[in-house]
Amino acid sequence: MSSSALPRRQLLKLLALSGVAHLVTARRADSEQAAFEVTAEALDRCEWLPGIDFTEDERELMVKGVQGLLEDYARLRGVDLPNSVPPALLFDPAPGEEAPAVAPTRSARPSRPKLHRLPESDADLAFASVAELAELLSAGRLSSRELTALSLDRLRRHDERLECVVSLLEPRAKAAARKADDLRAWGRVKSPLHGLPWGAKDLFSVTGARTTWGAKPYEEQRLEQDATVVTRLDEAGAVLAAKLTLGALAWGDVWFGGRTRNPWNLEQGSSGSSAGSAAAVSAGLVPFALGTETYGSIVSPCTRCGVSGLRPTFGRVSRHGAMALSWSMDKVGPIARSAEDCALVFDAIHGADGRDPTAVDRPWSWPLERDPRQVRVGFVPELFEQDRTEGVEDPDRRLALREEQEFDRRVLKVLRDEGFRLKPIALPRTQPFDALVFILSAEAATAFDELTRSGADDRLVRQIENAWPNVFRQSQYVSAVEYLRANRVRTLVMREMAEVFEDVDVYVTPSFGGGNLLLTNLTGHPMAVVPHGFRGADGTPTSITFTGRLFGEAETLAVAHAFQRATDFHRKRPPEFA
Repeated sequence: MSSSALPRRQLLKLLALSGVAHLVTARRADSEQAAFEVTAEALDRCEWLPGIDFTEDERELMVKGVQGLLEDYARLRGVDLPNSVPPALLFDPAPGEEAPAVAPTRSARPSRPKLHRLPESDADLAFASVAELAELLSAGRLSSRELTALSLDRLRRHDERLECVVSLLEPRAKAAARKADDLRAWGRVKSPLHGLPWGAKDLFSVTGARTTWGAKPYEEQRLEQDATVVTRLDEAGAVLAAKLTLGALAWGDVWFGGRTRNPWNLEQGSSGSSAGSAAAVSAGLVPFALGTETYGSIVSPCTRCGVSGLRPTFGRVSRHGAMALSWSMDKVGPIARSAEDCALVFDAIHGADGRDPTAVDRPWSWPLERDPRQVRVGFVPELFEQDRTEGVEDPDRRLALREEQEFDRRVLKVLRDEGFRLKPIALPRTQPFDALVFILSAEAATAFDELTRSGADDRLVRQIENAWPNVFRQSQYVSAVEYLRANRVRTLVMREMAEVFEDVDVYVTPSFGGGNLLLTNLTGHPMAVVPHGFRGADGTPTSITFTGRLFGEAETLAVAHAFQRATDFHRKRPPEFA
């Protein structure tokens, strides 16, 4: 296909992607198509973009080659590329590490008995943990049909206020609950999750249901396959009750149907992008849910909604059947009431599947096979000691920051009281890792390039500077050279992180302190987030995070679990839903 055969709008966008949007001169034709000619003068005018100054002779030599590039781009644009097709380049968070030959184990169990008698009220039952519900089901005090009916009822009744449900899967859930009860009667209990209802962030495909990705252009999309994690939870005997909201294309809490709310304060959004998953667990609508994280999409809504979450190591959980946003940063993880609940869910979903080429098998067991106090735990002193109120004028905000800092410091005291010996550490600072965030933007713009080129991005609800439509458009100007340079710097950051974990197995930080959230999403390290306090002004939750070495989910969750055994923040309920 020649460049002159393309409509003007399409070719302008094509040129933008190549990083040379002003590289050509145009002659408008009567047919409203444009003929384009690459010239040395046009090349000169766009050299500001890559920051290079060529000579006139060098520009003349490039003219023919650049014109050929544009024609190659046009040919490639004619190839149908569904979101499910990944690039040929795969991110490895542990390059050069010899992978142990292990088969995925699925033998997790609660660390100790939790509940022996049925709670007196439906609300008490709705807020019971995965471990407690597993015990009630095992003891015959409760059936999956009863528990599923309760979950479906709460999802239906509370969704009007929370705006957290995209699709209620009632027929599917009831059939699965009947099957779970029948299997239990025959002595075939598959896992601690057997018979428990759960919710899926609506970027996981489910046969027979819409998969909307939270975005208006995909509101009626149906992908007739089950995501690997859906299949694995089916195999574990869990009961999928609903598909839950996400911010459009996995950003924020605003989706095509509204804004998902924080159960602790309905005037607030639930944060995102795993907005519905966190809100539904927080409000006692489901015992657990699945979310995803690329840059805070599990940590942020768990913090806002006061629930626990696990962002596993990159590659620990298959993303097959999940919407791709960033092939080198997307991760799938559980959201639940406690760190231990997250461990029980993770046990069912981790491991390679032969479909996601980045998914791997690594050793795993729960409970931890050693005394958790033997885990080497670090902390970053400056993040707990520095004055966070410096430069903040608003008195209410200053008070909130001081309050959160006290909560953070209290975590260190609790861990020491529980027998952990904390070691001061420093996070990598040699490389400008905060400048690497455009890796995510460039990959996301590629994943949704057709949305941008077609103009369908105009149908997304949020049309502001800090939202996907604008970010997709500006990311068209990221060159392949700069993208690859950024990933080379990323390798240096990964090496520095490997040095950090020579001395510790896990380290604790404020959830949004020191750039740790971006840093560890870039390097692929696992993180557990748990509530650690409630603000005095409005009663909304706060959180702390534990970052583990690569594939160190067991140690990471064990430290978080030890903190939760010594505190009760994870057992608090939002009053309007309790």
